[in-house]
Formats: sequence, C-alpha cells, structure tokens
Amino acid sequence: MKFNIRGENITVTPAIREYVEKKIGKLEKYFEQKPTSDVNVNLSVYNNEQKIEVTIPMTNLLLRAEESHVDMYAAADLVVNKLERQIRKHKTKVNRKLRQAEESPRYGFAETVSANGQEDHGDDDFEVVRNKRFDLKPMDSEEAILQMNMLGHNFFVFVNADTNSTNVVYRRNDGKYGLIEAQ
Repeated sequence: MKFNIRGENITVTPAIREYVEKKIGKLEKYFEQKPTSDVNVNLSVYNNEQKIEVTIPMTNLLLRAEESHVDMYAAADLVVNKLERQIRKHKTKVNRKLRQAEESPRYGFAETVSANGQEDHGDDDFEVVRNKRFDLKPMDSEEAILQMNMLGHNFFVFVNADTNSTNVVYRRNDGKYGLIEAQ
C-alpha cells in the first residue's frame, strides 16, 4: 500500500506516520493481492479532538472511515477496527451472492480464519427494521431544514420547489447543514 498522509493543524511526526502505516498496513491480510491504490489519510486537530480520516479507493469498492478521540493513536486504532468491519461485511455480502449464484470469482478477498479455526463469515448483517412512506412536499432548502429540526431528525427528504427534483438536507458533524441534490 502507498500512503498519502497529511496533517491539518498538526505536524505529522515520523512516529505518527509509522504508527498509522503499520496499523493500516495490517488490512493487507484481507486481500489476495495488495491494493495498488493510494491510501489517503487525513489527520486533524481541533480543540482537544484528534480526528483521523482514511480513504482506500479500490476497483468497485471504496473503503472509508473516520474517527475522533482525544488521543491520535487511539483514533488510529478505532479507524482500523471500522475498516476491518467494512471489509468483513463486504466480503460476507460478496460470498453470499457467490454461493447463491454458484460462480467462482472471489473479488480479491482472502479467506480469513477466526481464532477458533472456523472461517470468518462476518458478524454484521444489514437489516431493514423499519419502512416509512410519505408524500414529498415541494419546498425550498430552508423550509426543509426547519422541518428536519422540528422533527428532531438528522436528515430530511423533500422535493425542491425550484428544480422539481428530490433533495436531501442533513445535519453535519460540525453543526452546519448539507444539501444533496439528485442528478
């Protein structure tokens, strides 16, 4: 793996660089061939919060995780755990589809074995626990933000009155708002 590590409001010391490369490098065991893409790591510090963002672009798959902690080394550990879960989930999903279709491609994931000698099938499934239907009302983004805040949600789906397309407003981690527009 090739690493692109940059710091925002922090100097990336050789010790931090070595630790991050070592921790993220352990993810190579999940692949039959080492990923050839660059691993983008962004380290940032705001107030007392240390944040690490990792993006690993691959063919037909984008692995991305971010974590915040008071300690940069702990944040690196947490982000690697998140990435491992993502890889296991994706591998389980791919293997399940392959078993159903009885095909042979493996998508580059190596077989992993847990500590008890059993094949690791992942421990997380995606399950829809609730389904909602509602009519989308034409409105502008400001009105959608007000509706979202009144409902106490983190996002709100609406029809943009100006473009007549489906949009989503959401609350960002920094407390500001974002808008997603469908093309």
